[in-house]
Amino acid sequence: MQENSKVKVDVKTDPSPEEAAEEKSVEAAAEETPEETEKGLEKKLEEAEEEAKLAQDRYLRAQADLENFKKRTRREVDDFRKYANETLIKELLSVVDNLERAVESSKEASEHNQLLEGVDLTLKEILKIFEKFNVKPIEALEKEFDPAVHQAVLQEASEHHAENTVVREFQKGYTIHDRLLRPAMVVVSKMAESQGDGNGTQNEDQ
Repeated sequence: MQENSKVKVDVKTDPSPEEAAEEKSVEAAAEETPEETEKGLEKKLEEAEEEAKLAQDRYLRAQADLENFKKRTRREVDDFRKYANETLIKELLSVVDNLERAVESSKEASEHNQLLEGVDLTLKEILKIFEKFNVKPIEALEKEFDPAVHQAVLQEASEHHAENTVVREFQKGYTIHDRLLRPAMVVVSKMAESQGDGNGTQNEDQ
C-alpha cells in the first residue's frame, strides 16, 4: 500500500496598506540620521502646536459667541418684561384723557360734586397703575420745546416767554421706562411782533 505524500505549500499574502506604510515608515526611520530625526520631530511639534493654537482660537470664539448670545437673550427678555404692557397702556391713555377732561369740567361747575370725587378717584387709581409699570407723564409746560418728546401743533406769539417755550398743552405725553409712548401735543411760543416802530415814530415827533 502506497503512502500518500504530504506537500507543504507556503502561501504568502500581500501586506495590507497600513502594514506596508508602517514597514516603510520603520525602514525610513532606520535610514534617517539623528539630525534628520530631530528635524522631523521638531516639525511635528510645530504642527501640533499650531493645531493646538487653532483649536484654542476656535474655543475662544465659541465662548465669545455663547456669551454674546446669553447677553442678547437677557436683554430681549428684559425688554419684553418692561414693555409687555405697552399696547394695553396706550389704549388706556385715551381713557385717562377723558377722565381728566371730566374732572376739569366738573371743577368749573361745582366744587363739591360727588360725581367729580368719584371720577377724580378713578383717575388717581389709573395713574397709580401707570406708576407701577413705570409709565410717567412728560413735563411740557414752561419747558423748552423738545422734538423728541413734544409735538408742536401751534405757534403763539408771547411777550412773557422765551422763544421756543411750551406755553400750552393740548394733550399730555407719556413714557414707559425709557421709551416714548406718546408725545405731548403742545403750543410753542415765538417772538412777539416788535413795537419799536411806534416808539421810533413817537420820538421823531418829539
